[in-house]
Amino acid sequence: MTTTLRRLLVSVLLIPLLALGGLATPALAAGAQGADAAGAAHGRSPADDPNADIKDRLAAIPGVKITEEKPTTTGHRYFLLTYTQPIDHFRPWLGTFQQRFSVLHRGYDRPTVFYTNGYTLGTNPSRTEPTRLVDGNQVSIEYRYFTPSRPEPADWSKAGIRQQAADSHRLVTALKRIYQQEWLSTGASKGGMSSTYFRRFYPDDVAGTIAYVAPNNTDVNDYAAYTNFFRTVGTPECRAALNAAQRELLVRRDRLETRYVADNKAAGSTFNTLGTPDRAYEAGVLDVVWAFWQYSTEADCAKVPAAATATDDALYAWFDSQSGITGNSDQSLAKYTAYYYQAATELGAPFFDVSHLKGVLHYDYKELYSARSYVPKDIPISFNPNTMRDIDRWVKHDAERIMYVYGGNDPWGAKPFKLGRGSDDSYVYTVPGGNHGSNIGQLPAAQSAEATAKVLEWAGLGDQDAARSLGKKQQIPPFGPLDEEGLKLESQRHPL
Repeated sequence: MTTTLRRLLVSVLLIPLLALGGLATPALAAGAQGADAAGAAHGRSPADDPNADIKDRLAAIPGVKITEEKPTTTGHRYFLLTYTQPIDHFRPWLGTFQQRFSVLHRGYDRPTVFYTNGYTLGTNPSRTEPTRLVDGNQVSIEYRYFTPSRPEPADWSKAGIRQQAADSHRLVTALKRIYQQEWLSTGASKGGMSSTYFRRFYPDDVAGTIAYVAPNNTDVNDYAAYTNFFRTVGTPECRAALNAAQRELLVRRDRLETRYVADNKAAGSTFNTLGTPDRAYEAGVLDVVWAFWQYSTEADCAKVPAAATATDDALYAWFDSQSGITGNSDQSLAKYTAYYYQAATELGAPFFDVSHLKGVLHYDYKELYSARSYVPKDIPISFNPNTMRDIDRWVKHDAERIMYVYGGNDPWGAKPFKLGRGSDDSYVYTVPGGNHGSNIGQLPAAQSAEATAKVLEWAGLGDQDAARSLGKKQQIPPFGPLDEEGLKLESQRHPL
């Protein structure tokens, strides 16, 4: 169904309901907020004055507080802000919390890219690939329940995708008073998933979505797709070397784990969440092959230590480079509690065959590697199997103007979003041999030009033919000083 037809049908359906005073939903509540703001406009508020300074306009939006303006390159201004959000959008009387976001301002006449990063907000100016492509403004939001955007005390049942989609909707609606050109949304990994969920519940808030390396787990115990991935990715020689090195980390457990315990003790690490250092060590070893393909390329296979001849030092250093010696400590896991909670309750989690480790594992693999193991035990968990299936159906039957970009050698791409007969003006691209950092610029030239043209078209920078012509000529702007922080964020290792 086209957006125009959908809007027409919604209008027809809403007229009698509005006359009766019904439909008290988050979407309409936000719409009413927008209507109130419009009624208060007509030049009376700096937020609606196109001649006012951007700082004054942002500060004038109800619920927005500017916490800092940071210097950036010529042609941009960068602000860190908070926005007052309901803890529960469906029961707003339960209270509010402050959600962090940032604004990279380019100009009122430029498109705006809404970046759902899925994790903690980066606090230095940087641009996503779509923002660089359209030379636009960028609004970035911190995912709720990642600190400090967390209510205290935290009711974890409010940390799900429906609530965050409503967060995004309210913020975008508020900022459209200032940024009135076309909006796009984007995100990578968990952020790409979040951008999809936002569109599922508020399909008309933005003109298009570019989601990078976003997995589509439809089960808490997804298994077959990931098992097949690890049986076929790369060369047989590389796969064999990785499996052998992983097994050797457990064969030499008595020596290497002693070092692991000592290093974590020196770092002040504790292991209450996973239970013991032994469990944490084994969980880290289970991660090394996944982490290799997520962040490395096939060319890095030569760096994998040979299990039969590698020294303890070489093997331990490789383990650290893949999983991180303190990565499973309470102190490290606390940064990602909100992710693991979501994986255990809505997002699902990957599992895969580890039969090559038979005889050297101390624990049941599926119990130890489950998302539940990474969530503090005092937080209740209940998995909803319908949440991701609903998203999957929507993408196949109703999604419009969504672009997915995957890496051919990225394990998270083993369960991609797939389009269906109802997916309109939507696309899936795969970077050959690409990892979890894959993007449009890494696609083969013809596909990169095609995808670039779509982004420009959705951003309102010309009709389809003009955007296609421009897309063939336009090179994706290279990373510059403004984007260095973005490079750092992309290189950070997240669970997803």
